[in-house]
Amino acid sequence: MGKIVSFSNQKGGVGKTTTCVNMAAYLALSNRKVLLVDLDPQGNATTGLGFQKSKLKKSVYNVLIEEENVADNVLDTELENLKLLPANIDLAGAEVELVYKKGREKVLKNALDKVKNSYDYILIDCPPSLGLLTINALAGADGVIIPIQSEYYALEGLSQLMNSISLVRSHLNREIQVYGIVLTMYDGRSKASKDISAEIRKYFSKVLYEVVIPRNIRLSEAPSHGKPVVLHDPKCMGAKAYGALTEEFLKKTEEKGE
Repeated sequence: MGKIVSFSNQKGGVGKTTTCVNMAAYLALSNRKVLLVDLDPQGNATTGLGFQKSKLKKSVYNVLIEEENVADNVLDTELENLKLLPANIDLAGAEVELVYKKGREKVLKNALDKVKNSYDYILIDCPPSLGLLTINALAGADGVIIPIQSEYYALEGLSQLMNSISLVRSHLNREIQVYGIVLTMYDGRSKASKDISAEIRKYFSKVLYEVVIPRNIRLSEAPSHGKPVVLHDPKCMGAKAYGALTEEFLKKTEEKGE
């Protein structure tokens, strides 16, 4: 049975979607069957895999609100083992529409449970907020990966997120674990970057991934080409970092049986 992993941070612009898309690509290349669920109304994971949101007739919205099957709404991507449950403009209204649904916090979990056996990993790109969409992602997940930028406000946001995960664990999903925190957009020349990463390491050493994602131009331009970085420039620093991070993730989750 596949593992469901949510990529979450209440703060935007921390490399959350970049991390989700690129880990999905490397997992697919390592012969794992992967489904990426774009749960962010901005739909950046969808465009980052080469799809135009405005042209999509089917999306995660149809699964959440119209109770359609996940399997009927997934799209093939350039990578054979990677499927996408995309976001389109309809998803912006889902947050409000979910309020009126019975069992509204577990709508996504119930839908994904039906396809969990078809994938090794289901990765969910959450919105940068703690609304009902993110609650759905956390309620259905086995674990959370938290991308975090090495900057001053990062620790404050991280504490809030850890608190939110604790609340979800108490009320909705006792099994949820923090799989790891990923330092993103790291600039080794910046004193602030070094100081903040040292601070995060001090408080969260047990769950902090060893691999750090650097600031990298090729990494940031890949989404505009509609490709994960491994298909855009597999030899750049950013690609190598995400390849190494995926290996570390697999080692932690599969060897320990988390």
